[in-house]
Amino acid sequence: MLRRPLVIGVAAFSALVLLATGGAYAYYFTGLRSVPVPLSLSSFGSNGSNANTSVDGLVGRWTVTSGSLAGYRVKEELVGVTAKHEAVARTSDVTGELTVRPGSSGLQVNGLRFVVQLSSLQSVDAVAGHNVTNRDRAVGRALDIQQFPEAVFAASTLAVPARIARGETAGVTLPGTFTVHGVTRPARAIAQVRAAGGQVQAAGSIAFDMTQFGVIPPHVPFAQSDAQVTVDFHLFLSRA
Repeated sequence: MLRRPLVIGVAAFSALVLLATGGAYAYYFTGLRSVPVPLSLSSFGSNGSNANTSVDGLVGRWTVTSGSLAGYRVKEELVGVTAKHEAVARTSDVTGELTVRPGSSGLQVNGLRFVVQLSSLQSVDAVAGHNVTNRDRAVGRALDIQQFPEAVFAASTLAVPARIARGETAGVTLPGTFTVHGVTRPARAIAQVRAAGGQVQAAGSIAFDMTQFGVIPPHVPFAQSDAQVTVDFHLFLSRA
C-alpha cells in the first residue's frame, strides 16, 4: 500500500521539475522575448529604383531624408534571469548633411554631421511581463535629455570608393567625434554605403562605453543595463 503513494509522489515531483525547466526553456526560446535585428541597407532605394548613378551625379550637398532610423542596442541583465537580454530603441527623428566632392581616387565626403533627437527614442524590443517603456524614461533621465537633447556624430573628411555610383556597396570606416550628455569624444563609425535610384544609403554602427560620457548605466525595476552600448543607424540621403 505504501508503494503507490511513493510512486505518485515521485511522479509529481518529477512533473514539477519538468515544468520548471520547461518553463525556462520556453522563456528563452519562444516569443516571450523579441529583439529586432540590427539596422542594415535596404535592397533598393525608397523610391523602388536601383538604377546606377553617375559619379558627377553624386557631387554636391546631401541631407538626411525620410525613412532614416537611428537608435541604440545594449545588453541588460533581467531580474531572476541568467541570460542577458538585448534592449533596442529607435527613432526616425534624425537629421544631418554632408558634401561630396571629386577625390583623387574616388569621392571625398566633407562636413558630415548627423543628429539624433534623444527624447524621441522608443524601445522596440519586448520582454513578456514587463513594460519596456519604463526603460525609455530611465534612459531619458540617465542621458539628462532636458539639458542635452541631442546625440551628434561628426566627421570632417572621408574617402568613399567611386564604385558606389554603380550601385555597388562599399564598406567604410568613419573616424570622427560623438557627442552625447554634453561630452564629446573621438569615435569611429563602421558603415556600408550605396547609391541607388538618386539616393545614398548608409547603415552601420558606433560602439562605446557610456560611462566615458558621464552616463550611469540605466536601471529599472526589472533590469540593469551594461555600460557598453552600440548606436546603429540606417540613413537615406537625398540631394539638397
